[in-house]
Amino acid sequence: MRQRLSSGRFWLMACLLGIGFWQLGQGAYIPAKAWLAQELMLKAWHRAGEGVAQAVPWPWADTWPVARMLARGGEVDMIVLSGGSGRTLAFGPGHLNASAAPGAPGNSVIAGHRDTHFRFLKDLALGDTIAIETVDGVLHEYAVVDLDVVDSRRSSLLLDSDDTLLSLITCYPFDAQEAGGPLRYVVTARKKNQSE
Repeated sequence: MRQRLSSGRFWLMACLLGIGFWQLGQGAYIPAKAWLAQELMLKAWHRAGEGVAQAVPWPWADTWPVARMLARGGEVDMIVLSGGSGRTLAFGPGHLNASAAPGAPGNSVIAGHRDTHFRFLKDLALGDTIAIETVDGVLHEYAVVDLDVVDSRRSSLLLDSDDTLLSLITCYPFDAQEAGGPLRYVVTARKKNQSE
């Protein structure tokens, strides 16, 4: 009887440990995927800089690097992908193709997830610098001019603008337990030297 009880405790502990490790793995999966994707995209970025058109980060990818974003004094350094599909945003911030190209006149819109790549948006302040490097190696610097929370059901972004703008968008609030609410956090930045 005592051996059966010890055996039962062993299996109970093994099951509990297994469930605990599974939960830890689930919690680490998304950040690990985001980190690995950025590493692969950095390699694709270097190939794009060498002249490879639409340098995909992995063979089955339907997106490619279009820009590199730097912020918070180099603390933020990430590759921006082409497109804004959910699949693209799982790997990194995505440039919405209907908006202006990064660095070009008009409003360039980049979206990202609040719990991975765009978590840093909550720490930006008016006047902070965001730099966008395009595939041709040109660095475009922007200054944050507006921080806003909008309801996606009632507002839209202006894409046509005489200014060269950058809009960074993520879900809001940052600490929401469930994804998919209607609120969006929008950081708007204006190109520092409009004469370029």
